[in-house]
Amino acid sequence: MVHNVSMHPLVTRIDLDAIAHNTRCIRTHVGDRTLMCVVKADAYNHGVDACVPVMEANGADAFGVATFAEAREVARHTSKPVLAWLWAPGEEIPAGVEVGAPSIAHVRSLIDAAPTLPTPIPVHLVVDTGMNRSGIDEEAWEETFALAAEAESQGTLRVKGIMSHLACADTPEHPFTQEQLAAFERATQAARRAGLRPEVAHIANSPGVWTRKDAHLDQVRPGVSLYGSEPVAGQDHGLRPAMSWVARVVAVKPIARGESVSYGLTWQAPEDGYTALIPAGYADGISRSWQGRFGVTIGGQWYPQVGRVCMDQIVVWLGGTAGTAEAPVRAGDEAVLFGPGGMSADELAKATGTISYEVLCAPKGRTVREYVGRG
Repeated sequence: MVHNVSMHPLVTRIDLDAIAHNTRCIRTHVGDRTLMCVVKADAYNHGVDACVPVMEANGADAFGVATFAEAREVARHTSKPVLAWLWAPGEEIPAGVEVGAPSIAHVRSLIDAAPTLPTPIPVHLVVDTGMNRSGIDEEAWEETFALAAEAESQGTLRVKGIMSHLACADTPEHPFTQEQLAAFERATQAARRAGLRPEVAHIANSPGVWTRKDAHLDQVRPGVSLYGSEPVAGQDHGLRPAMSWVARVVAVKPIARGESVSYGLTWQAPEDGYTALIPAGYADGISRSWQGRFGVTIGGQWYPQVGRVCMDQIVVWLGGTAGTAEAPVRAGDEAVLFGPGGMSADELAKATGTISYEVLCAPKGRTVREYVGRG
């Protein structure tokens, strides 16, 4: 991928070499297990068009997404299997896509749709192992598996996999993970008793990849680790953050002690000094709930955001003049909201009371995506 760095005022800069490195790290860690790279939400806001080919070149065996629309888009960039698991019964089933079925109603919907498709639908039965979010409830396993087995015998469906999702693997000592693994084993055995022989069983997300080798089973399903975020606090697996969110300083202004900034005049300068204007606001993904809890890094120095987060812009405090007439920052300087050269997404998440997943998905609006590295 050719470098494409511009002077656009607000950019997410995606390092494809980091994506490649992280994919290889996971590939090495899981050995011969099938590696399904999760690229939902446009590859966690990194761009499927660039990331999917890089992941495939560095060890991905398959791809996972949420919706059928995402599956169609990912399938444009790979010949590897693509699985989608978040859909409503009655939706049009895209040809060539593997489908997660989280209820008996979904299985029935797939059976109804089968005559419109050229080949039997590859299905992954999604079982609820206690997270109570999505999946076939244990009391419905027998009926659902029997229906799937009958459909498979008639050539309507092909039950390729059985899957679930870990709720607490990011807390390695949490006992619920073991409870979920036990429930998943019960589901697998129930499927076999119904006559099903799924090729792959998979439950391990990013934290499960690193904390529970016994959860690797036939296939793993990492997401956020591919993009360089450590899913377990305090652990370091040598991952490299792939996203930087950067802006260009629009203006630098002097401010006198006691003067206020932005709507509501909620912040006052503690001394004579300077502020800088950054062209990013809540329309671009900076939540108003972050205000007063984050900042930007300019030239290696961190500066706090002050006043209200506005639709288009924020203000940062550059500090007092301390006897000098010049501000430490100039218009046009690069300000790092998060990423290499500034706070990490994990650090920003901790400061603002959220998680790195949400931080990575935050940049939007007028943010332009650019790529560096070749992957």
